[in-house]
Amino acid sequence: MKILAIDTTTTRLCLGLQVEEKFFEYSLLTGRKLSQLLVPAVGRVLEAAGSKITDIDYFACGLGPGSFTGMRIGLATIKAFSVVEDKPVLGIPTLDILARNAPATDRLIIPVLDAKRSLVYCCAYKYERGRLQRKSPYLLLSPQDLAKKFPGKVTLLGDGAALYADLLLGRLKNAVILDKDYWFVQAHNLMELSLEKVKAKEFSSSLTVKPVYLYPKECQIKTR
Repeated sequence: MKILAIDTTTTRLCLGLQVEEKFFEYSLLTGRKLSQLLVPAVGRVLEAAGSKITDIDYFACGLGPGSFTGMRIGLATIKAFSVVEDKPVLGIPTLDILARNAPATDRLIIPVLDAKRSLVYCCAYKYERGRLQRKSPYLLLSPQDLAKKFPGKVTLLGDGAALYADLLLGRLKNAVILDKDYWFVQAHNLMELSLEKVKAKEFSSSLTVKPVYLYPKECQIKTR
């Protein structure tokens, strides 16, 4: 089984390739050059693994929430691969991927991503019987409302937690924020979730897979 998986919803391109029992991982800080770098990066990883795009059985993609532009570029690329090769898509919410960076604990685990406009994307998870379970919807909140919603023992991680660290730690007396090594989406976590979806036969198509947009539809930038 061969799976190509990408997440482009943050400042880093996260790319993983599973070829039978071998796993290849690639990460790159792309800035505003994602559209120029994504397809060449996929090509380099496939070449390094001795594979071709026609060999891939499943195409996986981080669905966000995250950068609007990054989400669109990544999902459009995966949809194009899926259509051309007539293969299924595995859609993985980005907060699910990021939450897996946190070590197992009895605390509530909350990945927090900067959503701009003084807001954050977040979601709550907890380990139960050795498995990480989602305990809330995917949320768009102010840091203040996050602190009100999850007042207990929490582990926070992600660039949003770092950005609002003083506020969150000031209001959450039982909170800890993981250091920078835990802030970024990791390809091995993306691949683990993709493999779980394959095992559960939870497939999508290029027509049915949707990004996780949390901003209201009427939210737009107005120009004069």
